[in-house]
Amino acid sequence: MPVLDGDRIVTRLRAGFNRGTPRGELLRLAADLIRDAGPPYTSVYMYMLHGGELKLEAFSGRPTEHTRIAPGQGVCGTAVATGEDQNVADVRVHPNYLACNIFTRSELVVLIRRGADILGQIDIDSDVPGPFTGGEERAVRQVADALAVLL
Repeated sequence: MPVLDGDRIVTRLRAGFNRGTPRGELLRLAADLIRDAGPPYTSVYMYMLHGGELKLEAFSGRPTEHTRIAPGQGVCGTAVATGEDQNVADVRVHPNYLACNIFTRSELVVLIRRGADILGQIDIDSDVPGPFTGGEERAVRQVADALAVLL
């Protein structure tokens, strides 16, 4: 069973949307709710595409100096360039990894899509190697799919 309860997070996001919560606050709420699930979710970053570049719009956890990422750069940029989610079990052996901090050991990037268009992504760091199971990916996908409609 996944650590993350995607249904609960989607319900909270929809409630916020129905109350008129602004876009930035919805992104921050999603990041907080994912991180609040606890280990293995160390930090959560919400990057959105603007003019072909990923820009950090909200996060929960450790700050990052990577506030802008070009397609193809790092795990986040690779997800955009390939159009595929990324689940990196050990970032130390990933040739294109951009280190946010010395503690991160794994990374999960799930694209936020509206149809064929990529709007952005949910980028999750963990201090544990290989924690993101298929169940975790599906739960994060639920959140990404809800954000694609609500943003």
